[in-house]
Amino acid sequence: MTKTVAIAGLGAIGLPLARALDAGVDGLRLIAVAARDPVKGLANLAGFRTAPQLVELPDLAEADIVVEATPAAVFERVALPAIEAGRILVPASVGALLPRMHLVRRAMQTGARIVVPTGALLGLDAVRAAAEGPVTSISLETRKPPTGLMGAPYLEKHHIDVSDLTAPLRVFAGNAFDAAAGFPANVNVAAALALAGIGPVRTKVEIWADPFVTRNTHTIRVEADAARFVMTIENVPCEDNPRTGKLTSLSLLACLRGLVSTLKVGS
Repeated sequence: MTKTVAIAGLGAIGLPLARALDAGVDGLRLIAVAARDPVKGLANLAGFRTAPQLVELPDLAEADIVVEATPAAVFERVALPAIEAGRILVPASVGALLPRMHLVRRAMQTGARIVVPTGALLGLDAVRAAAEGPVTSISLETRKPPTGLMGAPYLEKHHIDVSDLTAPLRVFAGNAFDAAAGFPANVNVAAALALAGIGPVRTKVEIWADPFVTRNTHTIRVEADAARFVMTIENVPCEDNPRTGKLTSLSLLACLRGLVSTLKVGS
């Protein structure tokens, strides 16, 4: 049975996903999108084979699956209608979910599901498996080109200038909850890792502005009774938005395929 999909946001994440769905994915049909700029949104849809409707954010909840790919500031305007309607919510702004766990409790009441994609990270299956047993520690180290961190609220609040670095600079050390709040457009990976593992308070995060890297690099370290592992991924930044990696939209597509596939690989 085909499931209908709606996407909030037609930026560096939402637009490639919309194009992939329009090209054809078995079991999925894109029916609606929402864009901050309706004129630009219509222009982006001009080449589609079957253009979805351009609607307001609350109307996205008419679809079976609602994908959130918006700035974190409007997260709840996308999430709440989908949850109230009992839909499947697939959020890209996972960091915006951490301070809104009341939405998870509400989803339990309405029958909605919140399915968090892997995004720009790796190894969440292994983290989830390890977290079924005792875990000593989980940490994330993120290194990004300075341009990918500019404008982050944490940097502005603490007057940290990363524009002319000649050496790597650690700009944040703390837990995943504070990392997601201070870098809402940069480290949704921290929130996803926290939700997969031992929670946002115990998950430790370091963020580095590194002028010597050209890719968004994330290293996970896990110490658990069942396993000890270290994993590193280097993501190519999007040309239009260096804060986001190209892998993120592909991860969302893989997540959507998994919701309708007969064979699903991974937990």
